[in-house]
Amino acid sequence: MYFILPALACANSAPTPAATPTPTSTPAVATVTPGSYEDWCPEHAVPESQCTQCNPSLAAAFKATNDWCAEHALPESQCRTCSPELKIERPPKRGG
Repeated sequence: MYFILPALACANSAPTPAATPTPTSTPAVATVTPGSYEDWCPEHAVPESQCTQCNPSLAAAFKATNDWCAEHALPESQCRTCSPELKIERPPKRGG
């Protein structure tokens, strides 16, 4: 009887939620035009509107179009490990 009570107390306690990781870069502002100079993730060197590392919910769209490198958890079109010749360049500033 003494051993059952502590076990029941543990079973009724709510699980501790895992810490939610916070993105290390600021997500793109809603007024930023996709593909523009301002639409850039400096940490991952891809357009912010396509950065699956900052916004993991974007991965489903890349997977749906078979543009996904499962080994590196990135779109194939952004995987510089599999395609070292890949060049993703930030668009130039407008008017400059």
